[in-house]
Amino acid sequence: MLGSTSTASETSAPDERLVEHVPSGRLVAQRGLFRGPDPVCPDELYAQIVVGTAARHRQRLVVHAGSEVSTDTYFGRFPASYWQRWTVVTEVQAELTVAGTGRVALIASDSKGDTRTVAAEEVTAQHGGQVTLRTKLDKFLDGGFLWLEFAASDAELVVERLRWTVESPERLRPTAVVICTFNRADDCTKTLQSLAADDEALEVLDAIYVVDQGTDTVESRPAFATIEQDLAGRLRYLRQPNLGGAGGFGRGMYEVTERGSAHANVLLMDDDVLCEPEIAVRLTAFANRTSEPTIVGGQMLRLLHPTILLAGAEYADFAQLVPGQVVRGALDDVDVTEEAEDEDGVPTGKPNRGDRRVDADYNAWWSCLIPAEVVATIGLPLPLFFQWDDVEYGYRARANGFPTVTLPGAGLWHADFDWKDADKWNEYFAVRNAMIVSSLHAEIDPKQIARVILSRVVRGLLSMQYGLAATVLKAVEDYLKGPGFLHDGGAAAAREVHALRADFPDTVMHSATDVPGLRAGEMPMVQAGPAPSMNRVVLLKRLIYFALGKSVHEIGSVAQEDATWWHLSQFKTVVVTDGSQGGVRVRRRDRELTFKLAKQAGKLARRIVAELPRARAEYRAAAADLTSRDNWRRLYGLE
Repeated sequence: MLGSTSTASETSAPDERLVEHVPSGRLVAQRGLFRGPDPVCPDELYAQIVVGTAARHRQRLVVHAGSEVSTDTYFGRFPASYWQRWTVVTEVQAELTVAGTGRVALIASDSKGDTRTVAAEEVTAQHGGQVTLRTKLDKFLDGGFLWLEFAASDAELVVERLRWTVESPERLRPTAVVICTFNRADDCTKTLQSLAADDEALEVLDAIYVVDQGTDTVESRPAFATIEQDLAGRLRYLRQPNLGGAGGFGRGMYEVTERGSAHANVLLMDDDVLCEPEIAVRLTAFANRTSEPTIVGGQMLRLLHPTILLAGAEYADFAQLVPGQVVRGALDDVDVTEEAEDEDGVPTGKPNRGDRRVDADYNAWWSCLIPAEVVATIGLPLPLFFQWDDVEYGYRARANGFPTVTLPGAGLWHADFDWKDADKWNEYFAVRNAMIVSSLHAEIDPKQIARVILSRVVRGLLSMQYGLAATVLKAVEDYLKGPGFLHDGGAAAAREVHALRADFPDTVMHSATDVPGLRAGEMPMVQAGPAPSMNRVVLLKRLIYFALGKSVHEIGSVAQEDATWWHLSQFKTVVVTDGSQGGVRVRRRDRELTFKLAKQAGKLARRIVAELPRARAEYRAAAADLTSRDNWRRLYGLE
């Protein structure tokens, strides 16, 4: 058997708790938090001091005399528009405990970002009294948020236990978290510790599955025993060989939904995140109140730039084989603590709220809640190993009538994507899987796909990224083989790609102070000029120079920001900063290899045009079997 479970998890059998139950009292849709779970989390994401001074604690706010504080912040706002559009809830209450003297106001915005006060209460010499402000959710369909503003008069105002509550469902469905990890034991341990430290978040989590596919295991960490104890019987720790993100997350989905009577939502979460436990509270509450089963996704804040939101909502561009495209009107890689700008870059005087409601096509699996009905209806992930598995699942769900909502304010911090170099082995899966998913969920002209692949290979060759070009070509070749190569879940392909890339020196990262065959004085920094206004003309010029054996620069070094094909193609030898900023890559012009890979690309382009219709039909015919429980049971060795 490939899968195994730790003894401690077996004894507590937490999956018996994965059943719906009658709730007690109103449902907490989100908590009012005034600081993050970790000191590195910026306070401005939780509460903004508008005037004067205040002391911000996790669940306690002290507004000093004469000061004002607003929760018109990323984590402080209640996404009223999304609750009105997607749930059966018609009213929300802000409930809080207040001591001192001052004013508490409930503020609303609309789809244009204009604000209004919908309720307010004066507090006079209050000693820990309850304040409740309520409003109907009937004026937010196209957009708008709710938040609170606090103003202290001549004495401090203390706010505690702020809760946004809605009417509870007749039966409340719990959530099972699934964390897939591979040799990120320290990161995963920290995520588990964060969840274990938040008792209220744990109340909505009846199980936490850790699917460990690595050799540096989570259970080897000294903190593991304490975590297991703190999670109070919720932990299910599973070991299995590496089947990628699809296999890891799929295993959790498989386990949670294995028992027919178990009705739990499945919350998928990456291992390389800084977890805000509140995300479990918000996603669970929202999913319990939607009018029909709905995938509810969390948003990604950049780990290295923690006030920047990656995207408000996303879709995939199948014609260009590119995921993660930002929906029109959604926040797009912006600092959510700064002022918004209009299309011309002019400040609007309004914060980056993203007041207009936008709809996502899918949500990435850095944090994504999937209802049990969705798994029961459409099956488990496609065994793609990793890359595009979340995209495919979201579009498959849409095709079966299950929408995806990316919920504002439900966020966590994930490693910045642009600090990961694109020239890596996983680019094979990005290209191959993009073609597979495009075949399943779109009707793209094969000539268009051929043009995209040729463009990527040519840019790689001009940039002297021969290993990257070869990686892309292998991805296409394997795609054209048809779905049979997915039989092992992708493990063999991963090994083959690693072996292929080992033959290309340009794929190896070196220390910036120890570049093979080059001394520091031989590598002058050469900055790029302005981006070309006519790409095709510049491309033709670069190709002519290459054919003539000419170059503008004999040797130089280039920063990652300047590492574009139109700049790098001017060198014979160039040292390029790796996207991770951890070292450099050395690229050297090789005419013979360039022509060899270019000819291979030309042949493959013709094959794409001729064979893609056949391959598309084969993938569509095989999809149901590939995503079935029987197939995954075989892959997990559970037969």
